[in-house]
Amino acid sequence: MRVKPAQVNSLLRIPFLPIQFFKSHRVVCGQFEPEVVFESSGTTQTINSRHEVKDADIYQRSYLTCFEQFYGPVSDYVVLGLLPSYLERKSSSLVHMVQDMIARSGQPESGFYLYEHDKLKSTLEALEAQGRKVLLIGVTFGLLDFATNYELQLKNTIVMETGGMKGRREEWTREEVHAYLKDRLGVQQVHAEYGMTELLSQAYSLADSRFHTPAWMKVLVRDENDPFQLFERSAPGVINVVDLANIYSCAFIATEDIGRLQADGSFAVLGRLDNSALRGCSLMVS
Repeated sequence: MRVKPAQVNSLLRIPFLPIQFFKSHRVVCGQFEPEVVFESSGTTQTINSRHEVKDADIYQRSYLTCFEQFYGPVSDYVVLGLLPSYLERKSSSLVHMVQDMIARSGQPESGFYLYEHDKLKSTLEALEAQGRKVLLIGVTFGLLDFATNYELQLKNTIVMETGGMKGRREEWTREEVHAYLKDRLGVQQVHAEYGMTELLSQAYSLADSRFHTPAWMKVLVRDENDPFQLFERSAPGVINVVDLANIYSCAFIATEDIGRLQADGSFAVLGRLDNSALRGCSLMVS
């Protein structure tokens, strides 16, 4: 269905680009040499998405402004990144974000961890004893592996999972993951980040399993069989994302995630479409 730009008079009339196009096409607005190219992790059987970013500073300003809106200055935290396998990929947008957060934190203890669980445990215990604020951000399978090996009582640490099983474990629901991490790591809540290679903005879940977006990012929910049928709230459907930070690619993305929109604009992620490709950063169902 072709839509003439002059006839678009509301958000609901904008056609959203299927996210699969980032695998098969160069999705850009204008002509430029990208400063950075982000690639999805995927699996060995899938084709990775490529997101050409004209100006990496746009991504940094987007993630930083959003994070500080919900959590305050990055410099308040010791940032510990538990990102096994992702660190081996220089094209990961998640690694790019956490690396920048580590640098901006200015804390000597901030840093990445691959599989050094003993060192991570010792660092967390030392920081807890000092009453320091810590952000432990990690892919889901990494956090689960760590929590399986160690039981802690983290009172000053935010544990944030970014999704991602990558075939390392059997699939758990998000509720199962959070319950296990809370029990093993002694935290009251497990936070979560919703982002992907094809977006330059993130949403965060702080406590209630509902994700909240910054002002320049908006989530809509569409009917699985009719992409132009959008649900305002309540009914489950497939997630569309408006990300105005994507000014040099596409700001209107039709994802393959299933979600439910709330009246306040927040949303819950319920799972994935049955036939969608496995994605490294969102292999969980809820």
